[in-house]
Amino acid sequence: MELYTPVLVLAAIAFLFAVGSIVTSFLVGPARYNRVRLDSYECGIEPTPQALGGGRFPVKYYTVAMTFIIFDVEIMFLVPWAVHFDTLLVPGLVAVVLFLVNITLAYAYEWRRGGLDWD
Repeated sequence: MELYTPVLVLAAIAFLFAVGSIVTSFLVGPARYNRVRLDSYECGIEPTPQALGGGRFPVKYYTVAMTFIIFDVEIMFLVPWAVHFDTLLVPGLVAVVLFLVNITLAYAYEWRRGGLDWD
């Protein structure tokens, strides 16, 4: 248990810092709410009214973000593998091949769905 003491102390400090920051912001921060402050912010443009029934919302930005995350995670896992390729041998190669198959399936799915088509 004494091996986990520093981890528990660090977790307690992080928790106290998070709670303390929230409490301090409520105590110190101004509480002047008005109509403009509570209104949604759209980069200085007047907010547009919501379409009846919710309307269709384009998810192009989300698919671009997910594509970035997929390839970012791929690089994050492939660079350490490339550095220690000689010590990982066959199990490391099998793990990376399975990982690349998984990433390739996600890429092919997004390509088929039209997520990579730029208008």
